[in-house]
Amino acid sequence: DRGKWMDGWESRRKRTPGYDWCIVKLGLSGVIKGVDIDTNHFLGNHPPFASMDACVADGPVSPTVLVNDNSRWSEILPKSPLNPGSQNMFQLSSSQRWTHVRLNIYPDGGVARLRVYGDVVPDWTRYKSGDLIDLAAVQNGGAVIGTSDMFFGAGQNLLMPERADNMGDGWETKRRRGPGYDWAIVKLGKPGSIKKIEVDTNHFKGNYPDECSIDGCRSDEPISAQSVWTEILPKTKLQAHTRHFFEKELIAVGTCTHVRLNIYPDGGVSRLRVLGVLEK
Repeated sequence: DRGKWMDGWESRRKRTPGYDWCIVKLGLSGVIKGVDIDTNHFLGNHPPFASMDACVADGPVSPTVLVNDNSRWSEILPKSPLNPGSQNMFQLSSSQRWTHVRLNIYPDGGVARLRVYGDVVPDWTRYKSGDLIDLAAVQNGGAVIGTSDMFFGAGQNLLMPERADNMGDGWETKRRRGPGYDWAIVKLGKPGSIKKIEVDTNHFKGNYPDECSIDGCRSDEPISAQSVWTEILPKTKLQAHTRHFFEKELIAVGTCTHVRLNIYPDGGVSRLRVLGVLEK
């Protein structure tokens, strides 16, 4: 009764003044660096123009409030032309943290996908002083900023929520045929003092690392070859398909902004948790 179904959002043909819109709650709050308004397959029915607004609404906020309270919204993308059947990429310059976006299309039409790219910035006020927090978790702003190798699995998988679904949902390097070892560097969501670490080799049975160690660094500058690393966890044996928890083994090094997971000589790790206390 609605004609052809499309794998996207498509509004009816507007016969009165105005425009259509869609409000999206971001999976993780943060600073938005760019958006992709993808009109794939929408050729004779794409919106000629679009704009985007954003707002901050922490905690439970009803959709009715977001729809009716226009004072909450700030424009982050002015009305801009869209091409049909295309990825329409826009770079944004806002430096504010947002929790919701509102996509406006003029006057109507279809959008296949909306991608919102940026840096995760959580609401740190929800934590109390002294709380033990996973400083490396992606939902807390942690990010893998460099690895020695990602042949079989992306480094960012280390920081994802919950346990890995399979080997492909972890970080895995190719088989090393020469000297050396593999590593992954994690920028913590906020500086903190590390109290407990988990290294999970879930699903990695014949290809887990034989050993691992972890170093920490405090740096306000980008990590470089001159950055000074201090050992937090000495080289330690690992087991296949196992959650390894380290607490008493850790060496107190003070506040860290980054950690480096070293695996010997190669292999796969599904998750890395770095539990600590925020710097006061």
